[in-house]
Amino acid sequence: MSISSQTALPEVDLQPGKPPILRTEPADDAVRWAAEHHVALRAMVAEHGSALVRGLGLRDAPETVAVFHQLARTGPMTEREAFASRQTYAEGVYSSSKWPPSQPMCMHHELSYRLEFPGLMLFACLSAPITGGVTGVADSTAALDALPRDLVERLEREGWMLVRNYNEEIGTSVAESFGTEDRGAIESYCHANAIEFEWRSDGGLRTWQRRNAVVRHPETGQRCWFNQIAFLNEWTLDPEVREFLVDSYGAEGLPFTTRFGGGDPIGEDVVQLINEMYQAKTVREPWQAGDLMLVDNIRSAHSREPFTGPREVLVGMADPVRLADCAPPVKVNAG
Repeated sequence: MSISSQTALPEVDLQPGKPPILRTEPADDAVRWAAEHHVALRAMVAEHGSALVRGLGLRDAPETVAVFHQLARTGPMTEREAFASRQTYAEGVYSSSKWPPSQPMCMHHELSYRLEFPGLMLFACLSAPITGGVTGVADSTAALDALPRDLVERLEREGWMLVRNYNEEIGTSVAESFGTEDRGAIESYCHANAIEFEWRSDGGLRTWQRRNAVVRHPETGQRCWFNQIAFLNEWTLDPEVREFLVDSYGAEGLPFTTRFGGGDPIGEDVVQLINEMYQAKTVREPWQAGDLMLVDNIRSAHSREPFTGPREVLVGMADPVRLADCAPPVKVNAG
């Protein structure tokens, strides 16, 4: 694959059940390698939705940050409205979410509940786990074809709603999520980002926001299933965890859940159907130290499987995209 004047890439390895894999030799200068091949790599991602580069030999965080910057088209993106804590390495470059290793992170599109989200996700494995820990990928155009038409049509019509209850015990704090403790600044952010909110008597914050569930890719025009309906729904939680949270905070006080855009609850059957669809569509390849992975965040959902042993995977968010540029508007506020 030779594009423009850039160095040609080796042939891409395409196997059923695996993401596209590009095998290369360890680079003396990985940053230079990324600069020489970034056009071809981006074309590979545009064609397949993701690309795993194996053999490059990424070694540490500074090198990885520099490689990510070479591969980004319009620069890094700062995370806001996070659900789990991360270590920040540089602007737009983070550790993996601090999520229990024994619990899966099911398929999702990063920050798909925001009005602006990353168009490109970058992952680099500096230390592979002993078992598990795969970052799976699923094609969001295939997801639309696999889901029941009536469900897709309802969600296209209504959108989906994310409801959050911030507290100091579960998940990220208000300050971690919004980048400030100042109530005025938080309220301004919510107003600017179509987020309804209320301050609770105990000082906690409750928010709800309505977003599109299906979008059109801004570059290809493809219709894509694009949301976190299942990942952030209470029925995806481990049953014992959900029972504990309901007992502790009540059904209306859960740290997060999702609903249909009109406010109706999304039942366990719908969540199970979505997660089963993702399981059937997932392609996966165990991490090896030094691997690099690029994922089109609109075209492809990604996940993280449970794991044992140390796992260090850096995450880059790049090429910010506005929802308004790839979706017909829904009435984003719940009212």
